[in-house]
Amino acid sequence: MYDLTPLNIALAAMLVFINGIISVSLKLNLEKQLLLASLRTIVQLLLIGLILEWIFELSWWPMIALLMFAMTLIASTTAVQRSHRRFPGIWLNSIVAVFVSSWLVTGFALTVIIPPQSWSDNPAQYLIPLLGMILGNTLNGISLGLDRLSEELVTRRAEVELRLTLGATRNEAAREALQNAVRSGMTPIINSMMVVGLVSLPGLMTGQILAGASPFESVKYQIVIMFLIASGTALGTVISVLMGYRCLFNSKHQFLFDKITRTG
Repeated sequence: MYDLTPLNIALAAMLVFINGIISVSLKLNLEKQLLLASLRTIVQLLLIGLILEWIFELSWWPMIALLMFAMTLIASTTAVQRSHRRFPGIWLNSIVAVFVSSWLVTGFALTVIIPPQSWSDNPAQYLIPLLGMILGNTLNGISLGLDRLSEELVTRRAEVELRLTLGATRNEAAREALQNAVRSGMTPIINSMMVVGLVSLPGLMTGQILAGASPFESVKYQIVIMFLIASGTALGTVISVLMGYRCLFNSKHQFLFDKITRTG
């Protein structure tokens, strides 16, 4: 595999600089965000690269678990920060949904799909990359699902309250909002699965090919990863949306609209 130099990275960064010029020319006001995102990308990836090298060499379970907890907690909070509307309990909803979905799917992958004897010598090399890929997509699904749920309930307030007034249960009144929220959270991963291999070559597959692995072997790994990501995204989205629904409707089948607030 070709070793990239700082010059190679700087040349790639020039492409983002072009994006900044486009933003200034069209008055999009995105140049500051592009600069901040670029700097964070460099710093965060360099730091995680150093940390992972150390953890891979150490292969110490407490440190592996600590990093996994930190990654999951960051993903949970990021999912809520992207939501335009919030309500009491949304942070806990996101944390539970991310933890349950990502850890359950990762655990299934490393105990059923990939035999434990294959990764027991260096668990961090399997656990952390797998969890990271699942977390990245799961948080997107949860964020979109929670945002769509609150948006649907706000725009459909009159309809929901009318149904409740006419004797509908909270489940019947909010059913369409729940369906649309889950559908919104799962749409991106479904779209990705529809065009993978035709339009896009995912990062894992591309990285393995660049590292010299057989394309066919890389494809097999990518198929497994896509299914794991889809499962984690679906499970996380459903859990977060259902927990959000329970926060906004009480046991007396009342819609607690006043709990929904819009962020700045």
